[in-house]
Amino acid sequence: MAFTVDSDITQAKTIDTDFYLSENFFQQSKEKIFANSWQFIGDTDSVKEKGWVTPVNLLENFIDEPLIISRDKNEKLHCLSNVCTHRGNLIVERPCKLNDIRCKYHGRRFQLDGKFSSMPEFKEVKNFPSTADDLHQLPLHTWGKWLFTSLGSKIKAEDFIGPMAERVGWMPFQDFVFHPESSKDYLIDAHWALYCENYLEGFHIPFVHAGLNSVIDYGNYTVELFKYSNLQLGVAKEGELVFDLPPSSPDYGKRVAGYYFWVFPNMMFNFYPWGLSINIIRPLGVNKTKVSFLSYVLDESKLRQGAGADLHKVELEDEDVVQNVQKGIRSRFYNYGRYSVTREQGTHHFHRLIAEFMK
Repeated sequence: MAFTVDSDITQAKTIDTDFYLSENFFQQSKEKIFANSWQFIGDTDSVKEKGWVTPVNLLENFIDEPLIISRDKNEKLHCLSNVCTHRGNLIVERPCKLNDIRCKYHGRRFQLDGKFSSMPEFKEVKNFPSTADDLHQLPLHTWGKWLFTSLGSKIKAEDFIGPMAERVGWMPFQDFVFHPESSKDYLIDAHWALYCENYLEGFHIPFVHAGLNSVIDYGNYTVELFKYSNLQLGVAKEGELVFDLPPSSPDYGKRVAGYYFWVFPNMMFNFYPWGLSINIIRPLGVNKTKVSFLSYVLDESKLRQGAGADLHKVELEDEDVVQNVQKGIRSRFYNYGRYSVTREQGTHHFHRLIAEFMK
């Protein structure tokens, strides 16, 4: 089946429901969508000093690609395969500080940049070592303190992250501190794309989120589309907590309560006056998704205020709707929907990108 979504939102129909229900399309999306995009893998605090290495399992229980983030002796960061080039053993099991990377199975050693270093009992092997004996190096993109990699995208990271970096580049990113106690995982009985669609439109706010709607000026809620991302700008009602925007900000003079950035296919960066909530949407099955809320706090005095006051409550409200949609799209009486021209540009944009990547 070829997915197509009309570029004219006034005529377009939503993407075929088979995309959310078919195990075949779910498996195809691993390579076509997720391997061809950029994914969040952590922050520079996990490898603060020279010699530190941290293992990362990219999209656990979906793609499950074992990786390493390392900082070499010249302070350069690397993203490497965590699989030994001798017999495929996983090398780094926990964050640690090393002089070099050594596989505990047969003693093969690698430098912190992934280059092969030494191997016992291999003197007789011909044409050895070669570049195939180095750990595979993946592209690594750093924005602020946050790290991203891709398994095979031919598209530059800047095309995904750039519009967000440009819009809020005035923020002191290095001062954002990860708060594990404020971070949380949610398991949802719904397809990952349905969760993203819900995020991508503010249309449902007055109907689903009474608390958030009391803070946000829904009439001035706007959406801006970029090639592989978009921004929902939440403007606050009079008297509510807002950003203290510098004159250099393109939003200077606006009462901004929250910047809601979405980056294709599954990353959300929600900036509030207190800091940042990164939401990573991890597919687990056709109707099972793990959502990770990662909290980076800039100003603790502003926590539990404004648009970002109660993210847990908003999440539960969203989950209730999305899980019901997952049940509803199985109906023989539902084949597609239409888009609100003024309120669902983000969802239409998302469906267009899914159709493009699934080709």
